[in-house]
Parts: sequence; structure tokens; C-alpha cells
Amino acid sequence: MPQFVRESLIQAPAQAVFDFHEAPDAFARLQPPWQTTKIVQPPASLAVGTRVVLRVKLGPFWQTMEAEHIGYEPGRSFTDRLVRGPFRRWVHQHIVEPEGDRACRLRDEIDYQLPLPPFGDLFGGLFARRELRRLFDFRHEVTRKACEAQERS
Repeated sequence: MPQFVRESLIQAPAQAVFDFHEAPDAFARLQPPWQTTKIVQPPASLAVGTRVVLRVKLGPFWQTMEAEHIGYEPGRSFTDRLVRGPFRRWVHQHIVEPEGDRACRLRDEIDYQLPLPPFGDLFGGLFARRELRRLFDFRHEVTRKACEAQERS
């Protein structure tokens, strides 16, 4: 099963980065401008059982995506899994690890499987990896800028 990992060093305390993700507007801020997305049900928190529902435009088609939070360790990590959407499997762990008092490592680990194996991997694997890299490069940059700017002020 494919795994995608994106890791960044952020010059802000781990708690500040985790707090950013818990902010009510964080999920909306992490949506990339090139992706047509409607947030139907934003996350009320990061706690286990929280649901998120999106409508995402994939080519000419709208796809409903629903995720449920299945793991939560305050200040350290949270995990969600796709309940409904374009992936056959999607489990996403968000991890914040301290690197001293004033920096941390943000790590996203995603175990996923495309639909229609093995054809999904064969024909869509490269595209999926490229899009995941693009999405998480954007999300890490948004997080880094917001948290490092807050530290400077």
C-alpha cells in the first residue's frame, strides 16, 4: 500500500503549531487556491469522532469526501480516515514533534490506496503522488508562515 510522507521544520514551538491546527479557521486556510472545494461540514475540533465533509471538484465532476477523526493526542498528533471519497483507503496522521523549545517538526503520514487496484495505481499513481506533494507543500508553507509570523510578533 502506498504511503506519502511530508515533513517540515518550523521555527515555532510545537504547541503553537498544534494550536494552529485546532483554530476554527485552520481547515479553510489549508485549502489550496487551485482546488475547487466547498467545505460542507468543517471540523468542530480535532477530537476522535469529529467528522469533516467536503465537496471537491475533480475534473468536471464533484466528489463528496467525508473524513472521521480516529486518533487524538493533544499537543502531539491527530489522525483521520476517509469514510467516503475517491480513495479506496486513506488514513492520515498529523504529527507535531518538538525540536527544542522554539522549533518543531510537522509531519504528515498518509497510507492510501487508489480505487480499482491494480489499475488505479498503474494509471493514477504518479498523478496522485504529484498532487499529494503539491497539496502538502502548500499546507506546510501556510502553517510555517502563520506560526513563524506569530512567533515574531
